[in-house]
Amino acid sequence: MSDPRIIDVELDQGTILWRSADIEQERRIAIYDLVEGNYFEPQRIAAADPGPYRIKLRVEEGRLAIDIANETGTHLETLVLGMARLRRPIRDYFAICDSYYQAIRSATPQQIETVDMARRGVHNEAAEMLKERLAGKVEIDFDTARRLFTLICVLHIKG
Repeated sequence: MSDPRIIDVELDQGTILWRSADIEQERRIAIYDLVEGNYFEPQRIAAADPGPYRIKLRVEEGRLAIDIANETGTHLETLVLGMARLRRPIRDYFAICDSYYQAIRSATPQQIETVDMARRGVHNEAAEMLKERLAGKVEIDFDTARRLFTLICVLHIKG
């Protein structure tokens, strides 16, 4: 029986150089939400191993590596994606998140809502772009793409 979902997510701690309390909270929420509800079906291995899957995200030589293992932890495949098309959305997302965190501390509720809407817009566009980048490699739904994009951003924090 097919079970195309992620049951465990790990971020390469060697890749993550620094993160604030806000970013750490975003990471925890993204991982929790991702594990609670996702659709993740690796196209090359789904027939042989229909899931569920454990994944590890890391950045290697400027590219995103997604290590995919089965439920017991046996490595199945590593997907490597060039990050060139995602660099600008990552940069934009960092900028809008900085504005959002500053707004939370000192802005009016209406200003916070405006910044949050912009943040969600950038996040949604980046999620669609990630889905396109993974097409033919892994089938994912929109919510899974959003949460994965959040975690990819965490891997790109330079401090």
